Amino acid sequence: QVQLVESGGGLVQPGGSLRLSCVASGNIFRINAMGWYRQAPGKERELVATINSNGGSTMYADSVKGRFTISRDNAKNTVYLQMNTLKPEDTAVYYCNALSMMRHYWGQGTQVTVSS
Repeated sequence: QVQLVESGGGLVQPGGSLRLSCVASGNIFRINAMGWYRQAPGKERELVATINSNGGSTMYADSVKGRFTISRDNAKNTVYLQMNTLKPEDTAVYYCNALSMMRHYWGQGTQVTVSS
């Protein structure tokens, strides 16, 4: 089992920045890729960014390329999502995801609201 706890969400003005954090605990030694997803009201959950086990490979949704950066610190069992130049359409609940032994684990989500 893997437990994930997100933090760092909040209210920010358009053009602002936030950094989300996700701390993993439990059977962390079998975690492979990690990622961030988001779900806006009335929409399906969508992939935002992923990162492989050693941090050497990342992937981003087209909508966030050039604005968001995913990173991980394996010594702290933490994955981050640095979000810059935020737009109102980035408003959503952001979920941390971990892939371990072919099973996906999810955090409880953290709300990000971009509004003036």
